[in-house]
This record gives sequence, C-alpha cells and structure tokens, in this order.
Amino acid sequence: MTKDELLELVRNENSEMTLRQKLHLTIMLSIPAIIAQLSFIAMQMIDAAMLGHLSTDEAASVGLVSTTIWLFGGLSSAFASGFAVQVAHRVGAGDDVGARSVIRQGLFSGFIYALILSLIGISISPYLPHWLGASEHICKNATEYFAIFSCAIPLIVLNSIAAGSLRCSGNIKQPSMLMVMMCTLDVVFNYLFIFKLGLGTKGAAYGTAMAYLITMICMVYVLAMKDKTLNFIQDKKLDFLPKHKILKKTARIGCPIGLERGVMCTAQIAISSIIAPLGTVAITANTFGINLESLCYMPGYGIAEAATTLVGQSKGASKRNLMHNFAWICMFMGMGIMTIMGALMWLLAPEMFSLITPDHEVIALGSEVLRIEAWAEPFFAASIIATSVFVGAGKTLIPSLMNLCSIWVVRVSLTLLLVPTMGLKGVWIAMAIELTCRGIIFIARLCTRSWSAIKDRSGMTKDEIRSTK
Repeated sequence: MTKDELLELVRNENSEMTLRQKLHLTIMLSIPAIIAQLSFIAMQMIDAAMLGHLSTDEAASVGLVSTTIWLFGGLSSAFASGFAVQVAHRVGAGDDVGARSVIRQGLFSGFIYALILSLIGISISPYLPHWLGASEHICKNATEYFAIFSCAIPLIVLNSIAAGSLRCSGNIKQPSMLMVMMCTLDVVFNYLFIFKLGLGTKGAAYGTAMAYLITMICMVYVLAMKDKTLNFIQDKKLDFLPKHKILKKTARIGCPIGLERGVMCTAQIAISSIIAPLGTVAITANTFGINLESLCYMPGYGIAEAATTLVGQSKGASKRNLMHNFAWICMFMGMGIMTIMGALMWLLAPEMFSLITPDHEVIALGSEVLRIEAWAEPFFAASIIATSVFVGAGKTLIPSLMNLCSIWVVRVSLTLLLVPTMGLKGVWIAMAIELTCRGIIFIARLCTRSWSAIKDRSGMTKDEIRSTK
C-alpha cells in the first residue's frame, strides 16, 4: 500500500492496521525526515569546517553564541509546533478545511511573533558576547554573526510553520526535499561569502540567511499552492486573522514547549559561560563536538517527526491504542538506530574531528569528549522520541517540566561540580549522565496511559475539533 493509503487507514475509524502496515508507514514517514535531518547536520559541519580552516578564533566566536541561537530557534519551533499539532489533529479527524484555516492563522501570527524575536535579538547582539564572558578578541565577530542571524528569524519561523504543517498532514517527502535543498544552498552561499568575498563569520551568517530565504519561499508555495490536502486554492474564504480558540490551543501546546526550550537553552548558555573561561581550544572543541554528535542524534529527530504525525493523526481519529502502537514502534526504532550511531561515533571520533579542523589540540580534546557522550545515545533517543510522541498527543506540560528538571537539577549542577577539576571533559560527563537519566524518566512516562487520553481540556475529539472551525 502507498503512504496515502496507509494514512487513510489511520484516519478511518472503522479500519484496523496490521503490525506490518504500522511498521511500513512509520518507515516511509521516517526515511525522508532522517535524510533531511542528516543533510541539515552536514550543512552545520561544513559551515564549521569552513570557519575552522580560517582560524580557531572565528570558529570560537560562532560557537560562543550558538546556544543563544538555539534558544531563539527553540522559541521559533515551539510556536510552529502549536499550530502544526492542531493540523495533525484536524487532518486525522477528516477536517481538512479546519486544518487549512489553522495554517493561515499560524502564518500571520507567526510573522508578527518572529518580528518581535528579531528585534530582541538585534538589540542584545552588542552585549551578548560580554554577558557570556568571552575574550575581547572574539566579541566583534560573535556580535556580527548573531545580529545577522536575528534579522533572519522571520524566515526561520515561517519556514518552520509551513514545513511542520506539511509533515503533520502526512506530507513528509516534499518538506524534507526542500530542507536538503536548503542545506545545499547554504554550503554554496557560505563558500561564496566566506572565501570568495572574504567575509569570514559574517559570510557564514549571510549564506545561511540566503538559504533560508529561498527555502521559505519554496516551502510556503508548496503548502499554499501545491499540496493536495492543504493548498489554499480549495477555500473560497482565506482567513488569516487569528481566532481566540486557535490561539488558546496553540498556547496550550506551544507555551510549555517554548518554556522548556527557553529554560533549557538558558541552561546551555549558563554552561557556555562556564566553558568560555577555559579558552578558545575548549570552546572550539565543544562546538565541533556538538556538531559531530548531531550526526548521531539527527536520525532520532527524523523518527520523532514521524512520531508526532502518526500519534497526532491517531488522536484526531480517536484511536488510543493506535497512538500507543506508533509510540513504541518509533521508540524502539529510534533507540536501535542511535545505539548503532553511538558505537560508530565512539570508534571514529578522531577521524571525524580531523575532517573539520587541522588543530591537533582541538582534535585530541574533542575526541575525548565525543567518546564520553557516545554511551548516552540510546537514552537520548528515548527522550527525543517520547517528547515528540507527547507533542503529537497535545500533552506538552509534564514532559516540558521533566526536561527542565533534568537539565537544571542534573546537568547544570554536575557541570559546576566537575568543571573545576576536569575541564571540558567534566561538561560532557555531566551531559552524558543527564541524558541517561532523562531517557529513563521519559520511558517511564510513556509506559503510563495518561498521556494518551482522547478527551481532555484541549477538546480533541472529532466533534469538538469541528466545532472550533
């Protein structure tokens, strides 16, 4: 059966799916998302390699503000998730008209939201490197890079809303292909701006912004004009102004995610400020280590995207048992793949580092910390998949609190304890312990059935969904 035929079985309240059909559908949705995630990480690694071959200071200036960039990116994706999950619920309930209405409201309100984030980012960019305790000689480049990134936030938010809506409707292939295109464009533009025009770190920021601009235009075009379920041509009335009920549900889903990612990234920023006094070698090794580790966990995020879609549509169709089936299929698949990736990362750590930097000190220190992290990858997979399952179910508050407690109580406290005697290795030991603890508590949460209640305050039964149109 085709992907669309299998998704129709999910939405049809009178149909049952075999285990083989569930596995087949999960794999079909996961593979394009995994390819997109891996291409995104390849883009980041090539960016890092380009900067790393300029100088350690330029790479460190980008690494210094990377956690703050993740903070703004997390707030952007949380906002987009609030609308995308509603799209999954409505498509699952057969309410395509309502799904398209949610998307239009999301694009309009997302643009306003992104402008506010952008202005905040631009206003703090001159002060951010000093707040993070950086040396004076890398502050200028870090400020310029972050200011240019802040100008591109509206592109990131609109792209996230459009891509998330397409994925949650079951169309994962096209947004994944466009993400691969974005990564290719990013490499091309970065090469031109960094090396041909000699702009250094500013060139990396300009190149990424240009890639996002072209991809956002294409993504919105596919969503609004080409997708057979979500294209706006089918609607006589194009409502863009946000409605109270839609915004209320968006806030209920998105605010816990935004709070979680905001506070978690604040913890990461605090950890960055602990790393900054360790010197440019430690900052660069940490930055490149995070980029390389991403190769390991991006397949998990690809499967997590499929989990959000499948669980969300199963909830919209009021199929509670199917929600649990897809949750555990995605969980076992994600943990298995990331266990293999972790083993490869442990074996090939020095070779991976040598591809992106010629600095022998960075290679030696980075390889050590990367091998520490490799042991935690199976449980990191568990937390990634379970979080996306709960997002698809519209139950985001408790998982967000679990993430917050884990990173602040375990990771930050252990980092403060270990860094004075172990340096950067202490940071990564704390990270590995925290990710293992987080994975265990998320598996325990998934074993309960409270997260999968069909009728709750968010009103996600079929009739109640239609009543919000």
